[in-house]
Amino acid sequence: MRAALAPGVRLLRALPRDSRYRGLTLVLTFLSYASYHLSRKPISIVKSQLHPNCSALGPNPHNDSNSTTWCSWVPFDGDNYKELFGALDNAFLVAYAIGMFISGIFGERLPLRYYLSGGMVLSGLFTALFGLGYFWDIHVLWYFIVVQVCNGLVQTTGWPAVVACVGNWFGKGKRGLIMGIWNSHTSVGNILGSLIAGAWVSSAWGLSFVVPGIIITVVGIICFFFLVEYPEDVDCNPPLHHMAADEDPGGVTTSEKDPEAVISNEGPLSLSGQSSVDHSKSSKEPAEEPEAISFLGALRIPGVVEFSLCLLFAKLVSYTFLYWLPLYIVNVAHFGAKEAGDLSTLFDVGGILGGIFAGLISDYTGGRATTCCVMLVVAAPMLFLYNHVGQNGIGISVAMLIICGALVNGPYALITTAVSADLGTHESLKGNAKALSTVTAIIDGTGSIGAALGPLLAGLISPTGWNNVFYMLIAADVLACLLLARVVVKEARGWCGPMARQRGFKEF
Repeated sequence: MRAALAPGVRLLRALPRDSRYRGLTLVLTFLSYASYHLSRKPISIVKSQLHPNCSALGPNPHNDSNSTTWCSWVPFDGDNYKELFGALDNAFLVAYAIGMFISGIFGERLPLRYYLSGGMVLSGLFTALFGLGYFWDIHVLWYFIVVQVCNGLVQTTGWPAVVACVGNWFGKGKRGLIMGIWNSHTSVGNILGSLIAGAWVSSAWGLSFVVPGIIITVVGIICFFFLVEYPEDVDCNPPLHHMAADEDPGGVTTSEKDPEAVISNEGPLSLSGQSSVDHSKSSKEPAEEPEAISFLGALRIPGVVEFSLCLLFAKLVSYTFLYWLPLYIVNVAHFGAKEAGDLSTLFDVGGILGGIFAGLISDYTGGRATTCCVMLVVAAPMLFLYNHVGQNGIGISVAMLIICGALVNGPYALITTAVSADLGTHESLKGNAKALSTVTAIIDGTGSIGAALGPLLAGLISPTGWNNVFYMLIAADVLACLLLARVVVKEARGWCGPMARQRGFKEF
């Protein structure tokens, strides 16, 4: 007797072809960038093991020395260990920031599948090489610096490629919500990276890097075999980034007001599919390949400069937490390395919630900049409170970490996903989708300058006290908000215009 078809298979068969491929693209790109962040996280967990509190372990078992750094890993056993940790972070982040501006240009001109999978395999190699320094007993600072620089360069392949792939498959409809959920890969990767690194940090910290290196390599190989770059490659309908619809007085098209109006009968994931068979057929006809946009041309797109500079300061705050939060918890709350790493994951849990909330609100209001600005304004006092009362009890610490994570990572997630995709398919491009990777690289590359500055400044400022580090983070949040002021005013005028006209008609 033959068994009935498995429920999961029946569900897949019930989904239209376009929805299946869209779902596959979301899952693969989610796993890809989660593995990128998974491989970046170990350094923040291992820092406390490279320079632990040796006095708590008792005297040196190998001799009668009274050294308080006998258990530290050379060359991080000196009083300048925080500066050296800052140098490690900066080696990666400066290389990442520089490489990101170039990466988008390559991403527009090379097959995304090759570019992404190749970058993931190389990222796995350099991540593992850092951990192999433990097994090879390497104590030369320059080895770790060079590995960090190389890893920073090859990791720039990830973000422009995954955003371009998702942008190729999804139109503007509910992009904020979908990308808010999808962007949780950043926090999921950070959480998994913390847990995996924490499993070996106290026994053999080299495995904290080797295992994530293997994971990102395996995911890269899977992407090579299964990732589909464009809907047309598998005879699916490409999305409509901009409908030929009349705009209302606020500048919002009818497709933006009612995203469901552009949803075809392709299923729930077909957010911007074509609504007619004729249009679907015509979209598959071969057309002249548009030229990739230049760097200066991408900068001229309205909003690119403002959101890029805002992301610089928003990412400064986020990456300072990414690289220094576990050490801050160890120093202030006096937790062990593993416990501090586990507790720090709550910041990323908040980041997941914040990214989804920011995407949902910005879709509903149509105000990407306003959503970011409000969250940044609220984040500043929350950071102040966390520094002063966050360690008064485990319950308060958990709640404050989740709230701060949501408010800090919400704007960061929204800008790097939905905003980047919106600007990369802006009306001024007249349908040329070849700008998506370049625009994404410019925005994230500018943000990566802040990501490099944040951990560096934290390393330089932390010896004067953690309070000063938090004052720096609060100032960065305020500056990020101010840089969006012009776009926020423009969005507000777009909302007020239709309301004023409606009142005028009623009075008439």
